[in-house]
Amino acid sequence: MWIAESWKEYEVLDTSRGEKLERWGDYVLIRPDPQVIWHTERKLPGWKKPNGHYHRSSKGGGDWEFSHLPDEWTIHYRELQFHLKPFKFKHTGLFPEQAVNWEWISEKIRQARRPLRVLNLFAYTGGATLAAAKAGAAVTHVDASKGMVSWAKENAAASGLAGAPIRWLVDDCVKFVEREIRRGSRYDGIILDPPSYGRGPKGEVWKIEESIYPFLCLTAQVLSKAPVFYLLNSYTTGLQPAVLSYMINTVIVKKFGGRVEADEIGLPVTSSRLPLPCGASARWSK
Repeated sequence: MWIAESWKEYEVLDTSRGEKLERWGDYVLIRPDPQVIWHTERKLPGWKKPNGHYHRSSKGGGDWEFSHLPDEWTIHYRELQFHLKPFKFKHTGLFPEQAVNWEWISEKIRQARRPLRVLNLFAYTGGATLAAAKAGAAVTHVDASKGMVSWAKENAAASGLAGAPIRWLVDDCVKFVEREIRRGSRYDGIILDPPSYGRGPKGEVWKIEESIYPFLCLTAQVLSKAPVFYLLNSYTTGLQPAVLSYMINTVIVKKFGGRVEADEIGLPVTSSRLPLPCGASARWSK
């Protein structure tokens, strides 16, 4: 498992009974986690007095309960700064486990020692975009949500990247890639972080089990003649590391050579010193 263990301002303090206790800077949150199927004793005081607790509803969705939590706050990861705020579907605007992939992306960009163009699809609030830009790449950031793209811009400005070569685009990712193919645009690295289910700005439906393989085939057509890396993430239980690896071997390796690594990604749990699984990633590079 690839573990994001370099955080200073974030940690998973404990896990029990379908929930995780997290420290986000100065604030402690409790959020549901379907992977936490164990029942351990809740000894830490944060379980009783969190700043925020997301209660899952039996009817779907849920609601936050707050105690002395600001509407918005920030945390840092190395040189990057992120604005956080709790919003529906339990999220805060950041997936901390992805830091392990930010490190890998940054290393590949620096090792290339040439200008790179990177495409970040389903780019959310920009963690991977910021990491790639900070490492020296020109990044095209694409997400269907105008609010998420605006949020990513704020994170970039806070991280000293307001003037970095980043293109911010609100667009349906599939249609954008189709247009890039017609335009002859090419990228040296691609980051693909799709949701399990989603809708585009015009109601386009995305179901990952049905859509991911044909979309991966499309993205292969916008890779440059000498691509450097390709990263595919999945939070969907059925798309295990071996499945991601198989797809990339079938499409990317067949066309460009290179090698694929795939594994679970996770976060260390302070109380148990065990890793909490948080999805899977497959990494291709030459």
